[in-house]
Amino acid sequence: MKTISILIPCYNEEENVEPIAQAVIGVLEQELPQYDYELVFIDNDSQDNTRPILRRMCGENPRIKAIFNTRNFGQFNSPYYGILQVTGDCVIAMVADFQDPVDLIPRYVKAWEEGYKIVIGIKTSSQENAVMYWLRSCYYKTIRRLSDVEQIEHFTGSGLYDREFIEVLRRLDDPTPFLRGIVAELGYKRKEIPYEQPKRRAGKTHNNFYRLYDAAMLSVTSYTKAGLRLATFVGALSCMASLAVAFLYLIMKLIWWDRFPAGMAPMLLGMLFLGSVQIFFIGMVGEYVLSINQRMMKRPLVIEEERLNFAEPASGGSERTQAYTQQKPAQETS
Repeated sequence: MKTISILIPCYNEEENVEPIAQAVIGVLEQELPQYDYELVFIDNDSQDNTRPILRRMCGENPRIKAIFNTRNFGQFNSPYYGILQVTGDCVIAMVADFQDPVDLIPRYVKAWEEGYKIVIGIKTSSQENAVMYWLRSCYYKTIRRLSDVEQIEHFTGSGLYDREFIEVLRRLDDPTPFLRGIVAELGYKRKEIPYEQPKRRAGKTHNNFYRLYDAAMLSVTSYTKAGLRLATFVGALSCMASLAVAFLYLIMKLIWWDRFPAGMAPMLLGMLFLGSVQIFFIGMVGEYVLSINQRMMKRPLVIEEERLNFAEPASGGSERTQAYTQQKPAQETS
């Protein structure tokens, strides 16, 4: 009997973890009874009652498992690490707030049985804020045009990943993985399942401006050269324009020195403009340097504090990750 793993990352989702577990288990047992399953929550250091609820759920059902991180390791590392910990023949990643509909699970599995190693959900519309959806659309289209690698529009990471692809992810040694880009760059032939994104069932979204900016910059610095090339081209054009303006200013000053208006306003405006351009692109180059620095430091994806209902010790994407996660023995709850 094949086993399906369901991975649900969570952070301060006390109102959603139990309902999503009930909904997922209901779909698996009613529509996919021919499969065994496990439901894995990976908690990113929640500060509410999420962890006590998960402890109780794990105690009541051995098929529900939990990993507790020592701190919040971000919106990318934690789900990626969780994918590496599952034991099923495939893993279905979805969020805890019901914005990835549970009725996608049978559709994912059907496509998987047809032979697809990767089956992903694509948002065709959203019941959330229309302005945010439009801005996301603009972002995806921009990245798609700039990227050297194919980028998937309105793909949030929700989907089914076969064990073979999980092993591909395990062999990667990237401390800042971007799953959406990896699926496009290194993934097998995939099937895309369209869906409408519903509103959050409960709670408040954790996607503030900083987290959205972080996601955008990780995509830009990982899969495009546009920022660096743009800095080079704009810098060269600004330099030539500055030299031309300076030379023209000198000629006009020598010829019409008595009639040429006094004052430094034109030069000051030019300096302010060029200074702002330089600061902007220094920041852009800094984003690339930051990305390189994070990768060179070789930090672990996640450090676990505790795991529940796992029979085997932690396994990460590399020996470096395993060395960190195996410092504390796995804890099992029956």
